[in-house]
Amino acid sequence: MRKFWLLFSQSVTITLGILLVVTLFRPDWRFWSQATMVTRVMPANCINSPQISYRTAAARAIPTVVNVFTSKDVRIPGTLPDTTFFRHFFGQHAEPKIRRTNNLGSGVIVSPNGYILTNQHVIASADQIQVALHDGRTLQAHVVGSDPDTDLAVLKIQADHLPAIAFASSDQASIGDVVLAIGDPFGVGQTVTMGIISALRRSHLGINTFEDFIQTDAAINPGNSGGALVNTNGDLIGINSAIYSRSGGSQGIGFAIPSDLADEVMRQIIDHGAVIRGWIGVEVHDLPLTLQKRWQLPDHHGAFIAGVLSKGPADLAGIEPGDVILQVNGSMITDAADLLNVIAAIPPGQHIKALVWRNGQTRTSDINVNRRPALKK
Repeated sequence: MRKFWLLFSQSVTITLGILLVVTLFRPDWRFWSQATMVTRVMPANCINSPQISYRTAAARAIPTVVNVFTSKDVRIPGTLPDTTFFRHFFGQHAEPKIRRTNNLGSGVIVSPNGYILTNQHVIASADQIQVALHDGRTLQAHVVGSDPDTDLAVLKIQADHLPAIAFASSDQASIGDVVLAIGDPFGVGQTVTMGIISALRRSHLGINTFEDFIQTDAAINPGNSGGALVNTNGDLIGINSAIYSRSGGSQGIGFAIPSDLADEVMRQIIDHGAVIRGWIGVEVHDLPLTLQKRWQLPDHHGAFIAGVLSKGPADLAGIEPGDVILQVNGSMITDAADLLNVIAAIPPGQHIKALVWRNGQTRTSDINVNRRPALKK
């Protein structure tokens, strides 16, 4: 029995000695820690794994975004106008002082043969427009047409085989989607910023006549106007147009014109030189809540008619100031912006049936839609 315990103790001592040597000099031989080793190795592999990146989207969209440089002569305030009358009485002192001003914006190539989409305010009143391409070329551009109602304009340059951006439907965009804003902020050079879509169908901002903005927190600064807002595939979902800011810099609230609206306006400008919209000659406001309660309207919706153009379509149809348009062709009108959008989408020359509330009663008016006059640029 004593020999057995002696043999056992010697075996244990030898085994422990072997384990100590293996642990110190060949830890990779430790079969009992393989599971632990696997667990420890995985984080190291994860560190080297590909990270989330939008490089592919940026690479697709960046070559399609251009810098737009405009210049024009502006008379310095306080100087006399350049007329024969003033020169006759005041001599050479009447010569106006002219200053050359420059403006910077962005644009997006929408066709390989040189059509470029940008904001109307970027090229407004410019007498010279130059476009700097991503490949380093600078070309003269001319205005095909513009639409102040949506703040969009189309330019044309003499070039072929250009990289053109792909359009995605802005109706498929959702709040929370990741977006990239591409442009030339402050003239520092082409820049890509990232954010998400914060809100959709923003209106009543007082920026444009027709508003349906995509709101984003991707940084948009002066010089970004007319640039691209793209999704994670690099497809266009909006044209960057405005920011909300007290300082002039990005505050995390930017607005882009949705691609569906931009595409429709662009095609009409290219085909007709202008956008053709319906018009009935009324000044409309949202229906105040106080009037809704006072007049006991059946539904809290409608567009309040604040003014009617004399001899205009609405006037000829018997519409009066103070009326409330509740429906057009059977579709409910929610507010003033809704009425403008519905009428604008109707081709000039067609008739509409408007359900009108007046003095506690409803009546139907048959209105002949005319073409909306162009705004002054």
